Amino acid sequence: MVEKVPRIGLIGATGADVRDIMLEGESGLMVTAPPGKRPLYEPSKRKLTWPNGATAHLYSAEEPDRLRGPQHYFVWADEPAHWALVQDVWDMMLFGLRLGKRPRVIATTTPKPRPWLKTLLADPTTRVSAASTYANLDNLSPVFAERIINKYQGTRLGRQELDAELLEDVEGALWKWELIERARVLEAPELDRIVVGVDPAGSKKATADETAIVVVGKSGKDLYVLEDRSGHYSPSGWAQAANAAYENWSADAIVAEKNFGGEMVEHTLRTSGHTDARILVRHTRRSKALRAEPIVGLYEKGEGTVHHVGQFTDLEGQMTEWQPYVDTDSPDRVDALVYACTELVRGAAPATLGDPTKLRLVRGGVA
Repeated sequence: MVEKVPRIGLIGATGADVRDIMLEGESGLMVTAPPGKRPLYEPSKRKLTWPNGATAHLYSAEEPDRLRGPQHYFVWADEPAHWALVQDVWDMMLFGLRLGKRPRVIATTTPKPRPWLKTLLADPTTRVSAASTYANLDNLSPVFAERIINKYQGTRLGRQELDAELLEDVEGALWKWELIERARVLEAPELDRIVVGVDPAGSKKATADETAIVVVGKSGKDLYVLEDRSGHYSPSGWAQAANAAYENWSADAIVAEKNFGGEMVEHTLRTSGHTDARILVRHTRRSKALRAEPIVGLYEKGEGTVHHVGQFTDLEGQMTEWQPYVDTDSPDRVDALVYACTELVRGAAPATLGDPTKLRLVRGGVA
């Protein structure tokens, strides 16, 4: 029996990633094809066709249902550990991986400690091939080796990104990957309130902490992490970034802690040329760990949970690595997240205008 011409599936994080990385990148299929064997690319059909008749269809991991129905002999999945809906996409892909005698899938990815990847690695039919960034240094810019590798080698993030090491959950960390993973979504519903949490750095030097700017919204009892704009900014730079987040999301307030730079936040925002933002400066006597624990509880609850709209690599890294009773470093992004979430669960609502027809007379005035 002669096997039919192979039908291949190519899945990337987005449609642009499939084109820019899997097809046209330095190691892409269009670039590495031998002379005379380059496939025909039809963007409108999301399809590749090789001279021998083999075809590949292109899919975005943002649309799992598009994999419902198509069948394949072989699938290449690029960076699935970073897909927001990896389990949904993987399940749909497997249902269609049913052509030929030995249908197979290859997943090329950074090993993030997600439940999906741990399950995959535990499967006896899985074969693992790992390579570190150091093995590819001859093909990389000297600037990359000098700045990136020197910065991250020996760190937890470096072990994952540079050494291709799958890291387990950190003992003593308040958040576990599963808490974030199980409630991740691609879109937020209509939101009742949106706030911007800010935790300013004490300095704009490159060695200083980042200024954390995290946007969170609320719908009913659920919270939705919408954006992480954190970074190394000058005072006017982070004020502009915070105000931009406030305006872009039509937020109700910018929130900061008074005893951790709140007064400075208010002054910087007021003097940065942006004066429209509603600024809430809150005071607390509790430690960072005690302030974070109720928010962790929201992640743990089935009702009133916290959803991440997409992925926030740096924020989620801090959340799952910070050991509050061991680490002395301040987790800036976590602080901003906690400020925003705490404000939203206070029960406060955005300001509204009163209805004059519903005012009632009282002695000495109206109420």
